[in-house]
Amino acid sequence: MNFNLYKYILGISDNSLILGQRMGALTGHGPSLETDIACTNISLDLFGQVRSYYQYAAKIADDGRTEDDIAMLRKEREYLNVLLVEQPDTDFAFTMARQFLFDVYHLLFLTELQKNKDLTLSAIATKSMKEVSYHQRFSSDWIKRLGDGTEESHLKMQDAIDTLWTYTDELFHQTEADKIMVSEGIGVDVTKLKDNYYQKVNNVLEEATLKIPESKYFQKGGKEGIHTEHMGYLLSDLQYMQRTYPNMEW
Repeated sequence: MNFNLYKYILGISDNSLILGQRMGALTGHGPSLETDIACTNISLDLFGQVRSYYQYAAKIADDGRTEDDIAMLRKEREYLNVLLVEQPDTDFAFTMARQFLFDVYHLLFLTELQKNKDLTLSAIATKSMKEVSYHQRFSSDWIKRLGDGTEESHLKMQDAIDTLWTYTDELFHQTEADKIMVSEGIGVDVTKLKDNYYQKVNNVLEEATLKIPESKYFQKGGKEGIHTEHMGYLLSDLQYMQRTYPNMEW
């Protein structure tokens, strides 16, 4: 088993799993039918990507676990997603801000991952590009629409950006597995995406008449399995059926 490649794949896929769970929880609660369906489809896109990653991870692990086992039966400290994606929904502005701040990173990351010499990771990235391009357009449009909308929508979006900003720097933090995979020519060096990321984010915020947060304090830990209090509640929902009815299959 290539343990570092296994952990590297989890570091990629867990982001989409947890964000997909957050977006899926909004089904039936969108501000309009069209937007509700769009958010549900984004969730389905993310889960589709996750399944491909976990199938590959299960093949690498070769220990009898399936993609479902990897997705549903790990403990909280074994999930390696960034803190950003596990933040709870407080209002629609917050949901779109979280989505946007991840989407910009996700598209930059997949653009590099599709060049990978690992043909499986390259294929997953290439297949996901069209979906994530749409995700970024969708969330960017809502940032502008709410930021440059009414006084209330502007204040809510500014508050969401200010609150979530502290979680953005972790996107570019490298774990030991990341560094090893980069040295082997498989991993994406996320440190090289940072400047481009903040430039793209800042451009959209300026167009949305939003202030770019000046805070230099950032939180991290998710990539090492150290999560916020929200993660446990999310997993209790995500894992309920599998924990209640062990070995259940659809």
